[in-house]
Amino acid sequence: MNVSANVIAQMRALLERRKTGYSLEAPFYLSEEIFALDMQAIFREHWIQVAVEPEIPEPGDYVTVELGSDSILIVRDDDMQVRAFHNVCRHRGARLCNEEKGSVGNIVCPYHSWTYNLSGDLMFAEHMGEQFDRCKHSLKSVHVQNLAGLIFVCLADEPPADFDLMRAAMEPYMLPHDLASCKVAAQVDIVEKGNWKLVMENNRECYHCVANHPELTISLYEYGFGYQRSPANAEGMDAFERTCVERAQQWEQLNLPSLEIEKLLDVTGFRTQRLPLDRAGESQTLDAKVACKKLLGEFRSADLGGLSFWTQPNSWHHFMSDHIVSFSVIPLSAGETLVRTRWLVHKDAREGIDYEVANLTAVWNATNNQDRTLVEYSQRGAASSAYEPGPYSPFTEGLVEKFSAWYVGRIAAALARKRSIPLRVESGV
Repeated sequence: MNVSANVIAQMRALLERRKTGYSLEAPFYLSEEIFALDMQAIFREHWIQVAVEPEIPEPGDYVTVELGSDSILIVRDDDMQVRAFHNVCRHRGARLCNEEKGSVGNIVCPYHSWTYNLSGDLMFAEHMGEQFDRCKHSLKSVHVQNLAGLIFVCLADEPPADFDLMRAAMEPYMLPHDLASCKVAAQVDIVEKGNWKLVMENNRECYHCVANHPELTISLYEYGFGYQRSPANAEGMDAFERTCVERAQQWEQLNLPSLEIEKLLDVTGFRTQRLPLDRAGESQTLDAKVACKKLLGEFRSADLGGLSFWTQPNSWHHFMSDHIVSFSVIPLSAGETLVRTRWLVHKDAREGIDYEVANLTAVWNATNNQDRTLVEYSQRGAASSAYEPGPYSPFTEGLVEKFSAWYVGRIAAALARKRSIPLRVESGV
């Protein structure tokens, strides 16, 4: 890890005085040096969700993703396997695929036409002489995993070994929605002028939802993501809890698990839960009815609630009977973050007949723009001389604390490996 001694010393001090249950200190959100450490210790060392399988349905289809200075090429090979490579020619390092997505027969360098097959093997390199060994110049592979249609990559030499634990837990929840048999109906990229951790913290709580997300709270119960009980809301909370029990029993009969699994402090941290939806109870839309008439998988009923799936450090996803919304966060700098949202429907659904893109995307387009504003408020506030870490709500911000604790723990582990000196971190990780 190429991190200066000054940055290591600063980080050790920040980590050691981090207070459990409080937001992080300002340098975590503002410092470009700490951002560089984040990219090395978090985004190079962990499984990062970057794409969805329907983006590359046929052999030769590819997408590219930028993680810091690294460009990753994700491609479907001739055997229909998903592969990932560094998007760099083995000749003199030119970028191979310069578009965000496309389709190729072979991977051809635009500079000197070195040609690789879809398995990354160098097939053709003109004027290199008889002694040249093509086998020693294949593309450099990147670790890739396909979890029920969600594609993750890891740039580490040895990726975290616990991905299969997440797979075993999540496939029963996700596979009935058959993401692999979907298509991307819409994709929207926005750049939020805030640190990636503020983006993730904002996602991990709904304390702000009622006041800021009128479109989203049409279908989401306000009690579903943490709430402090009071005499004024006790009746509503009791009714919600009864609804959860009743619906869980119905879903279990359909082989749709719903119980919470919470592993957010694992190295490959994740959480899932299926919850009822409010109003019509079918989908996250402006009327809580399905946005797509063609249901996913083999579903025959539209009222299947919303399955949420969160991963550390950079994604969250909502699975419904009719469509899936997938969010991937890519840091750009200490103060800018790309939030990529994809809406997926059944591959046979017909735009204009089975669904309208405007209706499909309305709730989360509005919510994303509202969240962008809130994150940017937070980024500007963190730059103030008056900023100091504030307390998380024990009722509504528990998942924010778990994100912060996971982050602090993973950074501490990375620095301890570098210096071979244990770090004391109050987060308990």
